[in-house]
Amino acid sequence: MNASSLWILPAALAAGLVGRRAWRRLQLSRAKHPSLAGHARWSRRFARQVPFYAYDESQFFRADDAPPEIEQRRRAAFERLSALYATRYARSVAESALLEPSIPDMQFTSRYRVPFQFRELVRRSLRNGSVLVGTRGNRVIDPDGNESYDLTGSYGVNLFGNDFYKRCMADGASAVAELGAMLGAYHPVMAYNLRRLSEISGHEQASFHMSGTEAVMQAVRVAQYNTGRSKIVRFCGAYHGWWGDVQPGVGNPQTARDTYTLREDSARTLTVLETRNDIACVLVNPLQALHPNSNAPSDSQLIDSSRKARFDRDAYARWLRQLRDVCTRRGIVLIFDEVFVGFRLARGGAQEYFGVKADLVTYGKTLGGGLPVGVVCGPAALMRRYREQRPADICFARGTFNAHPHVMGAMHEFLRFLETDVATDLYRDVDGLWNRRTAALNARLAEASLPVVVTNMGSIWTISYSVPSRYNWMLQYYLRAQGLHLGWIGTGRFIFSLDYTDADFAAVTEAFVAAAQLMQADGWWWNDGRLTNKWIKRRVLAELAQSWWRACIGSMNSPRSNASGARQ
Repeated sequence: MNASSLWILPAALAAGLVGRRAWRRLQLSRAKHPSLAGHARWSRRFARQVPFYAYDESQFFRADDAPPEIEQRRRAAFERLSALYATRYARSVAESALLEPSIPDMQFTSRYRVPFQFRELVRRSLRNGSVLVGTRGNRVIDPDGNESYDLTGSYGVNLFGNDFYKRCMADGASAVAELGAMLGAYHPVMAYNLRRLSEISGHEQASFHMSGTEAVMQAVRVAQYNTGRSKIVRFCGAYHGWWGDVQPGVGNPQTARDTYTLREDSARTLTVLETRNDIACVLVNPLQALHPNSNAPSDSQLIDSSRKARFDRDAYARWLRQLRDVCTRRGIVLIFDEVFVGFRLARGGAQEYFGVKADLVTYGKTLGGGLPVGVVCGPAALMRRYREQRPADICFARGTFNAHPHVMGAMHEFLRFLETDVATDLYRDVDGLWNRRTAALNARLAEASLPVVVTNMGSIWTISYSVPSRYNWMLQYYLRAQGLHLGWIGTGRFIFSLDYTDADFAAVTEAFVAAAQLMQADGWWWNDGRLTNKWIKRRVLAELAQSWWRACIGSMNSPRSNASGARQ
């Protein structure tokens, strides 16, 4: 064997290794969703290049090239609505104005209720405030005394009705009053809470936290610790809290280093899970069954009418079973993030609803009985945070207010209610009830030839639009004017509490249809048959390009620093 031949084997091995890595990288890329939402780094890069520009009043009312008569009709309607808001919500707006300069959250939400091109005029003219002073049944009361049906569900907390949580908080506080805010020790109500959580989750241990985000952080951390692997798989569009690696795209200033964002319900994703050895866990948010591979719907993203939603319970359950099988074979921890949907779909949560058991389950929101909470449930082997034979090798997770006595007291009341006959009755036909209600409203909308479609996942709704339009986001303001209370994301998500009676829902239906009819009459859904979603997107892209170019020219013409650092 000559000297040159000694290099053949190492070279062949190196080439094979490089080829294998390239092939695995290709598999990973093919498993991503083709949209920007499926590519975290590209979405962040794109977001940084989007320039701000605002429509003037002429552009505002004819962004779709509507004829002059439609423009005038819209302008008159906008002025009427503005006058109504100014009168009806005067005190609410004043109270909110006192808070907003000191609360960044309010500053953020006030700017992201509508597409940014429209927001300046909307913020000046359609202000309805962010302050509430009370609740009565499933209605909320603002400082002006207006009562509105609540369609926010307190972002998922309000499952059984406002009055129920008032009782949970009061009775829970009474049960732990003697302990007060003594932290570090546990109140005896914990024994019941742990037993019930074990029965519900099917797991023997629980870890308590103060938010859903913290619960997910803990679930991921113990999965990584106990598997010895680092990578996290999450699915395109899914939200798991604002913590770094599980929120890797727009909104996170840091690059997520341990996260693969893959396409949900995809054979290519299963192939990645089957062939890689570095994946610690897979995160599933069952809410994504309503809008697979899409971000949480918000009216600020409604530049056209391409937003869609669908829910197929059987199809999603099949996907979860496939996921369960491959995770079991590969030793990957399957985590159900039920912070939002937990107990809304079924008394046993999404595991019961879809018939699939996860390795770890996170809960939050409604489980706290009206107080903030996050919980991780899992088997002892995965919940362990130390190694008997390696005493310095630990997995740390703790917080001052974890298992706060008052939170545990309110949770105790919530879990006790789940065992009552009243709760049994509420869950008996909960899916069928909300499917029928959704179908009834859709029938009313179709009869009135209104371009609005409701899609539901139990008592969670998303609104879609069947006619191409630049102005779908206006519906949220018509709905508020009809006495419906919406979250800052507008029509993207409605969350009903289960205490809505048929009479309550009938009132909401009438208000919803009336709002849509007024909006249609005011010309916001004008369409001459040539206006398409594709045309709208091209128009917006052209506007973005022009604004970006103007910003570049302005930057080049602006004064620059000279060599000494002085302004020229």
